[in-house]
Amino acid sequence: MREKREEEYLSGNLTAMIDVVFQLIIFFVCTSNLQDKAVDDRIKLASAPNGVVESKKDPRAVKVYVSEKGGLSIGRTPISPRELTIILNKARADARGDIPVLIMADAKAKHSAVKKAMDACTEAKIWRIKFTALKERAEKV
Repeated sequence: MREKREEEYLSGNLTAMIDVVFQLIIFFVCTSNLQDKAVDDRIKLASAPNGVVESKKDPRAVKVYVSEKGGLSIGRTPISPRELTIILNKARADARGDIPVLIMADAKAKHSAVKKAMDACTEAKIWRIKFTALKERAEKV
Protein backbone atom coordinates (compact mmCIF):
# COMPACT_ATOMS: atom_id res chain seq x y z
CA MET A 1 0.00 0.00 0.00
CA ARG A 2 2.84 2.37 0.75
CA GLU A 3 4.34 1.99 -2.72
CA LYS A 4 1.13 3.22 -4.30
CA ARG A 5 1.25 6.55 -2.40
CA GLU A 6 4.82 7.23 -3.50
CA GLU A 7 3.88 6.60 -7.11
CA GLU A 8 0.95 9.00 -6.88
CA TYR A 9 3.13 11.66 -5.25
CA LEU A 10 5.84 11.45 -7.88
CA SER A 11 3.50 11.40 -10.80
CA GLY A 12 2.29 14.76 -11.99
CA ASN A 13 2.51 17.27 -14.78
CA LEU A 14 5.83 19.16 -14.67
CA THR A 15 5.18 21.11 -17.86
CA ALA A 16 4.24 24.31 -16.07
CA MET A 17 7.35 24.25 -13.85
CA ILE A 18 9.66 23.53 -16.79
CA ASP A 19 8.00 26.37 -18.72
CA VAL A 20 8.67 28.81 -15.87
CA VAL A 21 12.30 27.67 -15.61
CA PHE A 22 12.85 28.23 -19.34
CA GLN A 23 11.25 31.66 -19.15
CA LEU A 24 13.58 32.61 -16.28
CA ILE A 25 16.59 31.40 -18.24
CA ILE A 26 15.55 33.45 -21.28
CA PHE A 27 14.95 36.51 -19.09
CA PHE A 28 18.40 36.34 -17.48
CA VAL A 29 20.18 35.70 -20.79
CA CYS A 30 18.46 38.70 -22.38
CA THR A 31 19.05 41.10 -19.48
CA SER A 32 22.61 40.09 -18.65
CA ASN A 33 24.03 42.05 -21.60
CA LEU A 34 22.10 45.30 -21.06
CA GLN A 35 24.90 46.88 -19.04
CA ASP A 36 27.45 46.06 -21.75
CA LYS A 37 25.25 47.58 -24.46
CA ALA A 38 25.15 50.87 -22.54
CA VAL A 39 28.90 51.23 -23.11
CA ASP A 40 29.84 53.08 -26.27
CA ASP A 41 32.05 50.65 -28.18
CA ARG A 42 33.32 53.41 -30.45
CA ILE A 43 35.45 54.69 -27.56
CA LYS A 44 38.87 53.02 -27.37
CA LEU A 45 40.11 53.63 -23.85
CA ALA A 46 43.74 54.31 -23.05
CA SER A 47 45.66 51.68 -21.12
CA ALA A 48 46.88 52.25 -17.57
CA PRO A 49 48.72 49.11 -16.47
CA ASN A 50 49.71 50.64 -13.13
CA GLY A 51 46.27 52.05 -12.35
CA VAL A 52 44.16 50.95 -9.40
CA VAL A 53 41.25 48.65 -10.17
CA GLU A 54 38.03 49.92 -8.65
CA SER A 55 36.14 47.06 -7.07
CA LYS A 56 33.16 48.96 -5.62
CA LYS A 57 31.06 50.74 -8.21
CA ASP A 58 28.48 53.41 -7.41
CA PRO A 59 25.23 52.78 -9.33
CA ARG A 60 24.49 56.53 -9.29
CA ALA A 61 27.62 57.28 -11.34
CA VAL A 62 27.07 59.18 -14.59
CA LYS A 63 29.25 57.88 -17.43
CA VAL A 64 30.32 60.57 -19.87
CA TYR A 65 32.01 59.47 -23.08
CA VAL A 66 34.47 61.67 -24.97
CA SER A 67 35.04 60.56 -28.56
CA GLU A 68 38.24 60.80 -30.56
CA LYS A 69 36.84 63.86 -32.35
CA GLY A 70 35.91 65.57 -29.08
CA GLY A 71 32.18 64.89 -28.97
CA LEU A 72 30.46 64.26 -25.65
CA SER A 73 27.83 61.60 -25.11
CA ILE A 74 26.01 59.69 -22.43
CA GLY A 75 25.54 56.13 -23.58
CA ARG A 76 25.12 56.55 -27.32
CA THR A 77 23.31 59.88 -27.13
CA PRO A 78 25.44 62.84 -28.25
CA ILE A 79 25.11 65.92 -26.03
CA SER A 80 26.57 69.40 -25.83
CA PRO A 81 28.54 70.62 -22.80
CA ARG A 82 25.54 72.76 -21.80
CA GLU A 83 23.20 69.75 -21.96
CA LEU A 84 25.70 67.79 -19.86
CA THR A 85 25.61 70.51 -17.21
CA ILE A 86 21.79 70.37 -17.14
CA ILE A 87 21.81 66.56 -16.86
CA LEU A 88 24.38 66.63 -14.06
CA ASN A 89 22.43 69.32 -12.17
CA LYS A 90 19.30 67.17 -12.40
CA ALA A 91 21.16 64.02 -11.30
CA ARG A 92 22.70 65.86 -8.34
CA ALA A 93 19.30 67.24 -7.32
CA ASP A 94 17.68 63.79 -7.57
CA ALA A 95 20.46 62.23 -5.48
CA ARG A 96 20.26 65.08 -2.95
CA GLY A 97 24.01 65.35 -2.86
CA ASP A 98 27.20 64.77 -4.73
CA ILE A 99 27.28 62.07 -7.38
CA PRO A 100 30.31 60.52 -9.06
CA VAL A 101 31.04 61.16 -12.72
CA LEU A 102 33.10 58.72 -14.80
CA ILE A 103 34.76 60.30 -17.80
CA MET A 104 35.57 57.67 -20.40
CA ALA A 105 37.72 59.35 -23.02
CA ASP A 106 39.08 57.84 -26.19
CA ALA A 107 42.84 57.32 -26.11
CA LYS A 108 43.20 59.74 -29.04
CA ALA A 109 40.90 62.44 -27.64
CA LYS A 110 42.46 65.83 -26.99
CA HIS A 111 42.59 67.17 -23.47
CA SER A 112 40.50 70.18 -24.50
CA ALA A 113 37.57 67.81 -25.18
CA VAL A 114 37.99 66.13 -21.79
CA LYS A 115 38.18 69.60 -20.22
CA LYS A 116 34.71 70.38 -21.62
CA ALA A 117 33.31 67.47 -19.62
CA MET A 118 35.25 68.55 -16.53
CA ASP A 119 33.99 72.13 -16.88
CA ALA A 120 30.40 70.86 -17.09
CA CYS A 121 30.99 68.99 -13.82
CA THR A 122 32.37 72.15 -12.23
CA GLU A 123 29.35 74.18 -13.33
CA ALA A 124 27.07 71.51 -11.84
CA LYS A 125 29.07 71.66 -8.58
CA ILE A 126 30.21 68.05 -8.89
CA TRP A 127 33.68 67.33 -7.59
CA ARG A 128 33.82 63.52 -7.62
CA ILE A 129 35.27 62.95 -11.09
CA LYS A 130 37.01 59.73 -12.09
CA PHE A 131 38.69 58.76 -15.32
CA THR A 132 38.41 55.29 -16.80
CA ALA A 133 41.18 53.37 -18.53
CA LEU A 134 41.95 49.74 -19.32
CA LYS A 135 44.18 47.79 -16.98
CA GLU A 136 45.53 45.71 -19.86
CA ARG A 137 45.46 46.36 -23.57
CA ALA A 138 43.95 43.51 -25.58
CA GLU A 139 46.41 41.78 -27.87
CA LYS A 140 45.81 42.31 -31.58
CA VAL A 141 45.45 39.09 -33.54
